Amino acid sequence: MSTHFETLQQSAAFPDGFDVEAPINMGPKDIWPRKPSFFIRRLESPQVVAETSAEPTEGAPAPDAAPAPVGVQRSLCVGQFGLVPAWVKSASDAKLRSTKLVNARHETITTSNNFRDAWLAGQRCIVPMMAFFEDDFRSGKAVATRISRIDGKPMGAAGVWCRWLGAGDEEIISFTLLTVNANSHALMHRYQNPGSEKRMPVILSEGAYDAYLSARPEKAKEFMRPFAAERLHANPVERKADKVPVREPY
Repeated sequence: MSTHFETLQQSAAFPDGFDVEAPINMGPKDIWPRKPSFFIRRLESPQVVAETSAEPTEGAPAPDAAPAPVGVQRSLCVGQFGLVPAWVKSASDAKLRSTKLVNARHETITTSNNFRDAWLAGQRCIVPMMAFFEDDFRSGKAVATRISRIDGKPMGAAGVWCRWLGAGDEEIISFTLLTVNANSHALMHRYQNPGSEKRMPVILSEGAYDAYLSARPEKAKEFMRPFAAERLHANPVERKADKVPVREPY
């Protein structure tokens, strides 16, 4: 389960990697459940979910994409990491549910009551990140490990977003990361709790961004594939009390 990721901290990475204008403030580097971060959605009208100038505050590759649909425009938005389904009754309920809805299994995306409506409504998004983190238990204790692209480029993770409206014009914009099975993945099978199913975020290839955002729901599921292990790099996170970590080959 991916509950921690690292955001982009260089403004040029937004236009260069995702063809969107960089925000004025990069926001926090490390994102955990219920923390605000950026996501990219398809802009279908002049209305924008959140201005790109907003400052977040506390509170195997995909299949070859078809030619990008004409007229697809991307919008950089701010939302809470951890989905709040539109049917949630209250802000207190939203707070409790969102920490458990940071990941969505792609296999049940069309049947899960938590994610189905957003997926079928085409509320897909791309979450820009430099890395995500998983625990390595092979030593007998949890060792946080940073997973990034071996070429150092940003990653675009597939997600779903939602807008929750409560009483008194209360609003929560939120998103979740889509995941795939990684039991047979050459890298990701090493991580997460022993004996549990291994999962990893869906990392999209750059050429598939527009197609993923605009595809019909049934077609969008074709992008739910593991990112190639040889294109990823794993580094144990060094802490003050730790020795310098040994780098893994991938």
